[in-house]
Amino acid sequence: MSSPIPQSVDVLRYAAFTTTPDGGNPAGVVCDAAGLDDARMLAVAAEVGYSETAFVTEQDVARRWFEVRYFSPAAEVAFCGHATVATAVELGRRLGPGRLVFATRAGEVPVEVAAAGDDVPQATLTSVPTSSRVADDAVVDAALSALRWSRTDLDPRFPPHVAFGGNDHLVLAAASRERLAALHYDVDALGDLMRAQGWTTVHLFCPGADGGFHARNPFPVGGVVEDAATGAAAAAFGGYLRGLGLVTAPTTFLVHQGEDMGRPSELRVTVDPDDARVRVSGQAVAIPA
Repeated sequence: MSSPIPQSVDVLRYAAFTTTPDGGNPAGVVCDAAGLDDARMLAVAAEVGYSETAFVTEQDVARRWFEVRYFSPAAEVAFCGHATVATAVELGRRLGPGRLVFATRAGEVPVEVAAAGDDVPQATLTSVPTSSRVADDAVVDAALSALRWSRTDLDPRFPPHVAFGGNDHLVLAAASRERLAALHYDVDALGDLMRAQGWTTVHLFCPGADGGFHARNPFPVGGVVEDAATGAAAAAFGGYLRGLGLVTAPTTFLVHQGEDMGRPSELRVTVDPDDARVRVSGQAVAIPA
């Protein structure tokens, strides 16, 4: 059992990519983590129990520059999109709207915080340059076995790839919305494969009726079964579509995630065929204590 979070660690709780506290993906936010070492940050993240907690370990408020690290209950990850949006909304509340710069283990990530007005505040992150490569057939077969899927469960229009947007994600297209909804995977087998391959999540998706996509992201390597909204995977997915040549002009689309978990989330993804960086926008709200 993990020890209680000491009162000196002020953990804020947000739901990201949603307008309501019971939707989206919960994230912990620690705005002053300068005195915490790696072991303590991991322990705090485990005690919080969300898929990610963001820790601001250094900051230059005058330049609106912040070093941010991200911990799941099980391990540190280089970058996390939903915790970035949550942290940016909290910093925007304190400092006002405008541009922030997050120095992450994946690279520098600019984030634009919009004025809230009467609406829920929104943040737009610009990913590090994305990339995508064809996934090895044997590795895909191992992933399908762990997912309890077969090749016939895949949409042949979208080849399996490993996509990068700060972290690596295996990208698999489900043949139908029904297949995507029926997700009952082998947690241990998929987690072992992901650790061996260095994947942060497996991004499962299918096209939606609105021109966007439905997605699910198993995250056993982080100590949770599934992410309700995954901004890093959404950025990688945008790069995947760009790499396949499916984006021929600047395009914005929605990724609907978390629906099958009872935490509906909406991620707005903007892809430019001439820019390897992808922009991911979303709203975030505080979760009442």
